[in-house]
Amino acid sequence: MNTLQKKQAIFARRKTRIRAKIFGTAERPRLAIFKSHKYIYAQIIDDTKGHTLAAFDSKMSKTKTPVERAREVGAEIAKKAKAAKVTKVVFDRGGYIYTSKVKMVADAAREAGLEF
Repeated sequence: MNTLQKKQAIFARRKTRIRAKIFGTAERPRLAIFKSHKYIYAQIIDDTKGHTLAAFDSKMSKTKTPVERAREVGAEIAKKAKAAKVTKVVFDRGGYIYTSKVKMVADAAREAGLEF
């Protein structure tokens, strides 16, 4: 097993460990984060029905830095959540460490009115 495979295995274990504890209901859906190399995505998911209630990504963002894009994603997902009548969520960081872009999404969503 090379270094990349070890890193991917550690990430997969961390992600499954987090998802084993987090479950989104109709009252408190799950705010899931996904990061690619270029973009960041956020979804609000009701796991009981398996439906996505709101989603937003940074593909159409006008800001320049990745951290500013993450802040915009957090603010927009909170607006869409309020439009879907969701105020409380469970935060799923998706196996990513809670720093930089993931933290910016969470902070912006909290500032815009989501509770978690």
